[in-house]
Amino acid sequence: VQLQASGGGLVQAGGSLRLSCAASGRAFSSYSMGWFRQAPGKEREFVATIRWSGGTTVYADSVKGRFTISRDNAKNTVYLQMNNLKPEDTAVYYCAVHTGGNYYSVGAYDYWGQGTQVTVSS
Repeated sequence: VQLQASGGGLVQAGGSLRLSCAASGRAFSSYSMGWFRQAPGKEREFVATIRWSGGTTVYADSVKGRFTISRDNAKNTVYLQMNNLKPEDTAVYYCAVHTGGNYYSVGAYDYWGQGTQVTVSS
């Protein structure tokens, strides 16, 4: 599976962005997917995950109520709609395939995308 993330950019606080993660390869619809982010000098942290069917989603407390993860299995794409962005959301955002283990853990994911930069100005 290869992942291509896009949709990042520069936005003012309170603004919105929608990230996309397009997957190539087989069996995308069989996997749960996740979004993580990494700010300069910080560890990569969990943002959100969505089950293979799209029926279950989990969010980090820091983004709950502002971000929405979704997927379109027909298009092999997972999305992250980000509303009411804050300067502390500034980071490189990565999508990844969940292959086993704790959904909040970086180690539970493989096949990471290249990341897309999100910068929120105050």
